[in-house]
Amino acid sequence: MRIYISADMEGVTGLVDADDVQPGGRDYERGRLMMAEDVNAAVRGALAAGAIDITVNDAHGPMRNILPESLHPAARLIRGKPKHMGMLEGLTPDHDAMLCVGYHSRAGALGVLSHSFMGHEIEDIWLNGRCVGEIALAQAAAAALGVPVAVLTGDDRACEEMTEWDTSVTTVPVKYARDRFAADLRPADEAREAIEEAVTAALSVDRTPAAPPPADSTLTVRWQSSSVASTLLGIPGVTATDTRTVQAQGTLPALYRLFGVWMRVATSLTNQAPYC
Repeated sequence: MRIYISADMEGVTGLVDADDVQPGGRDYERGRLMMAEDVNAAVRGALAAGAIDITVNDAHGPMRNILPESLHPAARLIRGKPKHMGMLEGLTPDHDAMLCVGYHSRAGALGVLSHSFMGHEIEDIWLNGRCVGEIALAQAAAAALGVPVAVLTGDDRACEEMTEWDTSVTTVPVKYARDRFAADLRPADEAREAIEEAVTAALSVDRTPAAPPPADSTLTVRWQSSSVASTLLGIPGVTATDTRTVQAQGTLPALYRLFGVWMRVATSLTNQAPYC
């Protein structure tokens, strides 16, 4: 069994504020250790289910959050950037399942540290007319590769968002949102035990990959800046629906990779690095 883990940070046990998840924040060093412990709980669960190959992709912000020495020795780490596939770098059809650890809800949701990829720069994202965030795009790209998402961990709003998109995914709430920067926290040991147990159980049953998105899928993004949208029109295949909204058609995961290019363009124009 080959398992892929995409690890974000905003949905990690105990973290509620930008100072917890952004380099330079007063609690970031603690936050990155908390992130590693949630990931390690998922790794232990995968090993208990029989996994023999586990890849962890550090998918948050600078993508250098997990200290290699803090990661369970049974897992390999993909670290740093740029990555062509961003939060899904290294995911292939050879993986039997994907685990999403520390994920958060999309922009506009009242979840802990909610946003979609670029903080305030991205207002909304739609896939085939349906509003999505990082959770749904990751699931759709994985489904296109034939890899089922088995487990997602995060706050209760992230778990609800995953269930609304794919009811087959096991979700583990490690905290309960009170507002965007406040939560009712599960005790750390309890949360990690829940992650480990959920992963073991989810990987111990046969899973059928979700139906892949249509080959002619449409990805639409509304930006805060009309300058970003205007610049993106220079990329072949990108069209505008209004002065701040662009879209492209194609297959996933190719659209996911294209979206990563859009974010790099936006970063160069706004000086705001995507922090996922």
